[in-house]
Amino acid sequence: MTATLLFLVNFALLLCSSFARAETLITWSRLNSAESPAASPPSFFQSGVASWYAVGKRTASGELFQPDSLTAAHRSLPFGTRLKVVYPRTGRSIVVRVNDRGPFVRGRLLDLSRGAARALGVSGIAAVTVLGID
Repeated sequence: MTATLLFLVNFALLLCSSFARAETLITWSRLNSAESPAASPPSFFQSGVASWYAVGKRTASGELFQPDSLTAAHRSLPFGTRLKVVYPRTGRSIVVRVNDRGPFVRGRLLDLSRGAARALGVSGIAAVTVLGID
């Protein structure tokens, strides 16, 4: 009985997450169809928790760390990848460039530079949606 219940709960969670991704892609195509006839769905899509940081001398890519720039740290995306970060709470979105590795706290998706966090209106941690820009 417990195994069946666990299976049903996991199945329901899987369906919900698949539906949310599909709905986001549909919304993405509707929003961008007015902007450009060649608009395509994002190459990368994740939702999660973002934090910010403002301390460091060099990034993992070798650049000098500039706290007020619009950059971010991601665990695995290639350096130079451009991401659109959306903060639904404030309705703001920005484009950042991945130039560092992190975050090193479990459960976090992205570390934003101080400048990127300020532009979004983040003061601590925040639930964000991240879209890859080709």
